Amino acid sequence: MVTIEEALKIIQDQSVNLKTENRHLENCLGFSLSENITAPFDMPSFDNSAMDGYALCGIHSEYKIVGEVAAGDMSEIELKEGEAVRIFTGAKVPGKTTAVIMQEKVSIHGDKLLLETEPKEGQCIRRKGEELKEGQLVFEKGYSITPAGIGLIGSLGIEKVEVFKKPVINLITTGNELIQPGKPKAVGQIFESNSYALTAACENFGFHCKDKKQIADDFEPIKSGVIESLETADVLILSGGISVGDYDFVKQALEENGVEEQFYKVFQKPGKPLYFGKKGDKFVFALPGNPASSLSCFYVYVLPFLYQLSGSDKNGLERYSFPISHDFENRGDRPSFLKAKISNSKVEILNGQGSSMIQSMALGNALAFIDAETSVKKGDPIECLLIS
Repeated sequence: MVTIEEALKIIQDQSVNLKTENRHLENCLGFSLSENITAPFDMPSFDNSAMDGYALCGIHSEYKIVGEVAAGDMSEIELKEGEAVRIFTGAKVPGKTTAVIMQEKVSIHGDKLLLETEPKEGQCIRRKGEELKEGQLVFEKGYSITPAGIGLIGSLGIEKVEVFKKPVINLITTGNELIQPGKPKAVGQIFESNSYALTAACENFGFHCKDKKQIADDFEPIKSGVIESLETADVLILSGGISVGDYDFVKQALEENGVEEQFYKVFQKPGKPLYFGKKGDKFVFALPGNPASSLSCFYVYVLPFLYQLSGSDKNGLERYSFPISHDFENRGDRPSFLKAKISNSKVEILNGQGSSMIQSMALGNALAFIDAETSVKKGDPIECLLIS
């Protein structure tokens, strides 16, 4: 058995083979850059107006209007002292423009422009290179592309970017008692939900489960399912059958398929019977079958590794400290990830902490970490992992 810190270190220290691909801008959201991006030109590439108004030459209270410049108009105009032109947001300012004044601060009398306030030199002008200089580093390798990032990359005229491929994920759930939602349920059966929850958790963070299998607690089918799933997966996630019961065959099936154990069992609650292994450049997580345990282990251990396999600069869920809203005592002998809800900058430990209870996780938005046999008082800071 390993500690939480040891398990995370073992996962982090894995040597991974990152693959790259070229993706169109519209299809790269959530992918991580496999190379730096530098600005190919100054941005803005010319001095332009920050608003609709008038471009002015010199500092005066009255100007002569001599023309108009619209956005996209690249004609070369040069103002003379005391002259002004009507100008629109984003339009290139004429040569010798001193300032731009917004249209709400002026009045027009024929070709005369009268100002209500004296302009300040350089006001309302976006200067060439003000945001980025040619050759400046825009994004570093590993940057996880956001909608704003896509907008910026597009504004640099870049149509396609080189990114790291995301891992192919396959999922296997095991259990004789499991039936699919929508089927008639007999006494002793339960509806299978882990595949839906784990698939949704993957999708929520930009990953995709390629293939899902449900297999009964039978050694040979599990063994066959494992080898079949490993053929196409970079990461195989299993749920259930990893404890020490008479019908828990997952660990044996992994061993007989040549998967090398990296660790088995973590000193934590929930999720003690967590397994991590590898076969060549393929990796396996075997998660407990209880729904809350399965999801908790995904958030704490699987998600950071998926980011690692994607070349991302992210390393898992965001961690913050929040004051607890009430007294709480962790009477267990293991460090615990507790289902919690953060609201009004305070964290509440929810009822229903059993490893089979998922309602409290569905109503919460965080996992609160509290060490074994530890009491905390109202207002004490608690480390929390934000799950939504």
